[in-house]
Amino acid sequence: MLIFDGHLDLSMNALEWNRDLRRPLEEIRSRESHMTDRAGRGQGVVSFPEMRRGGIGLCIATQIGHSVSKDSPKPGWSSPEIAWSMTQGQLAYYRAMEEVGEMVQISDRESLQAHVKLWQDTPEEEQEKLAIGYVLSLEGADSILTLDYLHRAYRYGLRAVGPAHYGPGRYAPGTGETGGLEPDGRKLLAEMQSLGMILDATHLTDKGLAEALDIFDGPVWASHSNARALVQHQRQWGDEHIKELAARGAVLGAAFDAWMLIPNWKRFVTKPEETNCRLATVVDHIDYICQLLGSTAHSAIGSDLDGGYGREQCPRDLYTISDLSRIAELLAERGYSEADIAGIMHGNWIRFLENAWA
Repeated sequence: MLIFDGHLDLSMNALEWNRDLRRPLEEIRSRESHMTDRAGRGQGVVSFPEMRRGGIGLCIATQIGHSVSKDSPKPGWSSPEIAWSMTQGQLAYYRAMEEVGEMVQISDRESLQAHVKLWQDTPEEEQEKLAIGYVLSLEGADSILTLDYLHRAYRYGLRAVGPAHYGPGRYAPGTGETGGLEPDGRKLLAEMQSLGMILDATHLTDKGLAEALDIFDGPVWASHSNARALVQHQRQWGDEHIKELAARGAVLGAAFDAWMLIPNWKRFVTKPEETNCRLATVVDHIDYICQLLGSTAHSAIGSDLDGGYGREQCPRDLYTISDLSRIAELLAERGYSEADIAGIMHGNWIRFLENAWA
């Protein structure tokens, strides 16, 4: 079955972790086996061959450029200009991958439908030759220097923006913060709406989400977000938020980061083998949202795999990103129909984009 992953930090892995995602995963891990600069070294699960092996022919791929003040304890670039430059390097990476046939940018309804048909019509044993389609999204808007830069980004294919990431932001506070949108954040949303861009609600504060939904009438999704009822943290969405997002037609992608899956996970301390965090735990979050809404139309996958972590902070039975295909089996075991499973695995993201780009 075709899989559409709603959140992958592919360019960050390439440029900041120095990973050649074209190579076999074991080779990538081996090259990092002696490194100790990051907790996830030698533990990565994402590569292009593994994506194709799992049938992941489509994804939302990010640019990330978070900037911070000189007094901030949070990691980030020292100026918005540096952050913008990083996103342009990330764009150059995607363009380089397009030139060698590894990826293809999806930026409108026609290219989306053609790419879906190509993957669905190609026999599984031949999919290793296909390019992986990607929709370009910006995680955290600090790098948008002015609204003119937003227009420039739209012209090169940026189709979704999450105003916030972690900590304070130029446009909106993010995870770990409180408060609502900054004045420039309101202007950003207005300009996004005029361009027909998608608002990624992920990482917004509760107040920021409420304000954003009040002033932004365009398409909204939550690319990698889980249920607060199962893991109590501001990073997740509560029942009332999930219902509000669904009322706006949003799709919520289930994230695979273990601290978002089970309570009391301590990053850099807890180990997967010490817990019962499994792929079935991801399905718990998907199932919770489906039961809450009485519909499967708003649930999907937004794995965030290798989003700054690896197997040391994954479900214990996930070895590579190709294991996303097992989510379909686990949903079937819980009684989900074939049509509902297809929606969660790819159909809901595709329908959302077709409507947004109609």
